[in-house]
Amino acid sequence: MPEGDNVWRQARDLNAALGGQVLSGCDFRVPSLATVDFTGRTVQSVTSRGKHLMMLLPGPSTGRPDAVIHSHLAMEGHWDIYVSGNTAGARHGTVPKWRRPAHTARAVLSTAGAVAVGFSLATLEVLSVEEAETAVAHLGPDLLGPDWDAEEALRRLLSAPQRPVGLALLDQRNLAGIGNIYRNELCFLGGVHPGTPVAEVAGLPRIVGLAKRLLEANKDRFRSTTGGPARGDAALWVYGLAGKPCKRCGSLIRQAKQGDPEFPLRAPRDIYWCPRCQPVER
Repeated sequence: MPEGDNVWRQARDLNAALGGQVLSGCDFRVPSLATVDFTGRTVQSVTSRGKHLMMLLPGPSTGRPDAVIHSHLAMEGHWDIYVSGNTAGARHGTVPKWRRPAHTARAVLSTAGAVAVGFSLATLEVLSVEEAETAVAHLGPDLLGPDWDAEEALRRLLSAPQRPVGLALLDQRNLAGIGNIYRNELCFLGGVHPGTPVAEVAGLPRIVGLAKRLLEANKDRFRSTTGGPARGDAALWVYGLAGKPCKRCGSLIRQAKQGDPEFPLRAPRDIYWCPRCQPVER
């Protein structure tokens, strides 16, 4: 699942390509939006809220925002941007070949200079401004948003003191933007096993602060790093490194599944930890 910094970059790039531009084409490839066509409308802005993307469109007569294209990437979604028209890099108004299978495209938005294609989007819907606000009202403070509030995030995490910290960090209702990579890396950096109850995590404020710093540091990077020495793999400490020596103490990294009783229909996610740096019992 994309992390919050990945979604932030998607919003930034989409806003650069579409923001302030008139849509010359609008093709929604989901049944619920089959009759919706925003051709001729201007995209006011594209922003992220946690892991949600919001494209704001003003009304054709009022100029005030009246429609929001809301998408969520979930596990496999992605927006690709292709240069078109007379923009540098395009030839004779052609569009480069799509990098992903056409049958996975769910939205194709065109302007005179670019084409944005949303592939394998888990959520794609058109909402009113009020509905869009409701759609993200459950989210906690956004680690990369103007509403970031570390104290509020900490309060929400501590509201369920017996919940495992690995689940609490991943819960977007507490703080928005942490995915599975960051939750595992944050637990390592905090010296706690992901199954440790929130109430027993003495360094929880530090972990919240680290979450903010890591996403801020990585939001402009193509490949995220959490400070782990890069030894032929990503600069991470534990994520995806099961069976390999811990880069700090040499113990073998372990892996397991962690399910969430609050969401029993969701598949358990992988957790990684160092048994020496993150003992299960402290």
